Order: sequence, then structure tokens, then C-alpha cells
Amino acid sequence: MILNWFEPLVLSRLQKTDRIICLFYGQEVVPREDQKNIWRMSMYALMILVFDGHGGSDAAAFIRENLLKFIVEDSNFPKSMNKAIRRAYIKADYAFADESSLDISSGTTVLTALIVGRTMSIANAGDCRAVLGKRGRAVELSKDHKPNCTSERQRIEELGGVVYDGYLNGQLSVARALGDWHMKGAKGSLCPLSAEPELQEMLLTDEDEFLIMGCDGLWDVMSSQCAVSMARKELMIHNDPERCSRELVREALKRSTCDNLTVIVVCFSADPPPIIEIPQTRVRRSISAEGLNFLKGVLESNS
Repeated sequence: MILNWFEPLVLSRLQKTDRIICLFYGQEVVPREDQKNIWRMSMYALMILVFDGHGGSDAAAFIRENLLKFIVEDSNFPKSMNKAIRRAYIKADYAFADESSLDISSGTTVLTALIVGRTMSIANAGDCRAVLGKRGRAVELSKDHKPNCTSERQRIEELGGVVYDGYLNGQLSVARALGDWHMKGAKGSLCPLSAEPELQEMLLTDEDEFLIMGCDGLWDVMSSQCAVSMARKELMIHNDPERCSRELVREALKRSTCDNLTVIVVCFSADPPPIIEIPQTRVRRSISAEGLNFLKGVLESNS
């Protein structure tokens, strides 16, 4: 039994441009103040969507209401989840452009996590981030789509765009987003600002302890490894993902983040993370377990 419980939480300085959905078998989960901090589940299917809007709330609100519908109505669903999700992002973007009553110059980044049984699919367009806690080691499951990222900059410039002082065409601090139709061409045309997500699929194992999903307000001031180490330490103490999420937000505020904050912690076991046993050696070592995990992550990402 891999997915026993979860706790979604939106925290601190949540702006009208931010949206979040947690769904379990198609039902929206609405946490109550008096509800216990976990939901017990007998089956295993969970979808989480995080939106970080800009230029107004219309894009985030519209995509929030419609993206899941486009996913489940796609002909590839549920046999080919990644295809369905990729096509749904584009369909939702096009549908938003057709809404004459909305401000289609507003935009939003979108990060989704779909967990079915032991399979987890992560899709991202923008600079929100999903990070897996794997026995104390941080594994980044999404890439921040910043305009000055090498691969994004190359794509932007090949399509006639420019990156000025870290901004796409001097206007937008992300290279991928839904909406922002004042910066896009006709539907179906390639343009520097893309709504197409990057996807990663993985099989969860017993070493995978929890998932952190957050907007850039968290990651601007905290590394992925720092967030995982802090979350794991908190969970070992009280095994409360809500408190864990709040502590991540408090830490980001202490570090003077300049952006709003949205954080979700999803746990894959009802038990707290175990103590990591470090084998005793005759060689004296002056590096912490956190440092070892960080170095291991760097080496594996470069391999």
C-alpha cells in the first residue's frame, strides 16, 4: 500500500491569482477547519493542480475550472495519461483565448501531479516546482521554465523572441504559461511563449516518502534539498503534513521571499519517515547526512 493519505494546503499570502485543486476520484476535496489533518483512503487515485497567475485572476480561474475536464474528456484518457494531459493544456489555453468576456491578457503557470496506483505523472508549464523526497534526498520532478534557462532561451530565440534582463520579450518572467494571449500569435502557431507542458512519469517505490509542490515564492529562497530536509525533519517529529507545509512557508517568509506562497505536501505513507542509518566507518567524516544526500543528488543528475 503506497498511497495511504495526503494533506493539501494553501498557505500564507495566497493572492487572487493563485488557485489550487486536490481531487480524489473526480471529487474536489474541500478541507474544513475542524477536519482531522489527514484523509484515510482505501483506493489510490489523486490529482493535484497548482496555478500561479499573473496579470489578473481570469486565466488562473478559467484554467482551474476547465483543465481537468479537458484531461478526462481527451480520447487518450486514461490509457495514455501523458498524452491526455499534454493535449489538455493546449486545449484549455485555446478555450481561454475564445472567452471574450475574460481578460485573455492575464496568464497562469500550471503544475499538475496525477497519481494512479504506484504511477505518478508530473506536468509543468511555468516556474512552479514539484520535488520528491526520497529517503532524505531531493529529486526534482519538474524544471523551472525561466526565460534565461539555456534550453528555454534557445527555443525562444529560435522562434524570434528575445530574453532581456531575464524576461521574455522584456515582459514576462516565465517562458511557459497558459493565457497571456497578447504575447502569442494565432492558435496553432509556434511562439516564444509556450503553453505546452514538460512531463515526467515515474513508478513510486518504498523509498519515495513525500512530494512537495510549490510556487516560485518558495523556490526563490530555498533549494529543493533544503525544503526536503526541512520537511522530513518536521514529519519525523510530528508526522503532520499541514504543520510541515506551514513551517516551509514560515521559513520562506523568514528568508524574505518577495512573492506569494503556495505549498502542498503529499505523503506516501501513514508512518513518519524512518531514521536514516549511516554505516559506521573507520574514516572520520565531517559532512552531514543532508550534505551527503545533496552530493548524491548532484552526482546522479550529472550522470
